[in-house]
This record gives sequence, C-alpha cells and structure tokens, in this order.
Amino acid sequence: MKELIEQLKRELDISEKQAVDAVRIIKEFAKKKLPVFAGAIEKLFDKYAPKQEEDFLD
Repeated sequence: MKELIEQLKRELDISEKQAVDAVRIIKEFAKKKLPVFAGAIEKLFDKYAPKQEEDFLD
C-alpha cells in the first residue's frame, strides 16, 4: 500500500493525506461495484495497509 501511496503522490503531485484518502475511496468503490468480492477486497487492503494510518500522515 505504501508503494501505491507513493506513486499517487508522485504522479498526481498530491499530499500524503490526499493519497491515503484516494486509496480509501477506491477500496470502498470496488467493494460496492463488486460485492461478491467485498470480503476479499477488504482482506487485501487490510493486509497491505499500514498498522496505523499515522504511518502515512505527516
């Protein structure tokens, strides 16, 4: 997840908080559009998410 956050920051020139928020929005969008896979999506994001959100925020 850190790699995705860093790529979003770099390519879109956005802050860390904005990148974390974007990933959170994408996760929720995917769960709504693919409800059959909602559990798997949640597990995937949980697996690669930081232990604490503060790990990404200044």
